[in-house]
Amino acid sequence: MIKRIKEYIKKLSSRVVAYLKRLSPKTGMIILSLCIPFYIISFAQMALPISASVKGVLWFVFFGLAKTTQYTGLTILGVSGIKNLKNYIRERKNCKK
Repeated sequence: MIKRIKEYIKKLSSRVVAYLKRLSPKTGMIILSLCIPFYIISFAQMALPISASVKGVLWFVFFGLAKTTQYTGLTILGVSGIKNLKNYIRERKNCKK
């Protein structure tokens, strides 16, 4: 039973990753950029005058969303997309000099 569940999870995760890799690099950048506001919200909510348990729950939710969008964006971009992004940033720095 457990072996079947593990096989199902492996198959499902490979299908999800294959689907995400089909998306465009622009979509990957948009999703990757969404992690920034989630990180900001996850730590900025600590300044709110609410109970510690609510702060903990909010931090858990928003930090989880930040990590999820970060890894999803990186999965969509892939290795070649990250190389293209680095080259783009280097070119922009060279143009400014």
